[in-house]
Amino acid sequence: MSNAPLGPGPNTKVRRLREKARYESDVIFSILDQARYCHVAGIVDGLAMALPTLHAREGSTLYLHGSQSNAIMKSVLESERACVTATLYEGIRLARSGFESSIAFRSVVVVGSVLIIDDLEEKRRILDLFVDAVLPGRASEVRAANEQELRLTMVVAIAIDEASAKISEGPTDDADVDLALPIWSGTVPARLQFLAPIASVDGAMANGDVPIPRSVRQLLQSER
Repeated sequence: MSNAPLGPGPNTKVRRLREKARYESDVIFSILDQARYCHVAGIVDGLAMALPTLHAREGSTLYLHGSQSNAIMKSVLESERACVTATLYEGIRLARSGFESSIAFRSVVVVGSVLIIDDLEEKRRILDLFVDAVLPGRASEVRAANEQELRLTMVVAIAIDEASAKISEGPTDDADVDLALPIWSGTVPARLQFLAPIASVDGAMANGDVPIPRSVRQLLQSER
């Protein structure tokens, strides 16, 4: 797969702390794929708004979905361009001063043209991508979406025309004058952790005979 740079572009060039910028496609795609959700921005009734939502990537295309009546998604379609951000929170970087203290993170900003997906079978395929993006292997374990659900759901494709990543990691950036201060400095790492699953107790689950599916078992094994 090509690792051609996706920036810097006119809308995604990192101007502050440029040493933290990355534009390689593999870095950007990796962050998007690891992020559990993203934010998409739009203008609704003259107000700039951002919506947290799930996403799925396939090649250089990012997919979003939502209700057909979703105002922000409709705004994105009307503008024919979208801005999407995603962030991985990875800890606290504690410097010897509050000014230089920050968080450890990897983030991405994507800008691209937007296309609505109308074909029902293509919608079905992409919605399966969403399910597997949340939990790999889950799409094959659940009931397939029916036609009503497909018609009620808006699916949009965003071409990743330009993008940038920003990565903050490693030692803190203490000012030279602060290095001699007897103040603890360092990083406190953080990560998302999945805990023991809690089963539903309704319907066929009420008798307790439905086993934990393979997708969940594999997720829990990856935590060890």
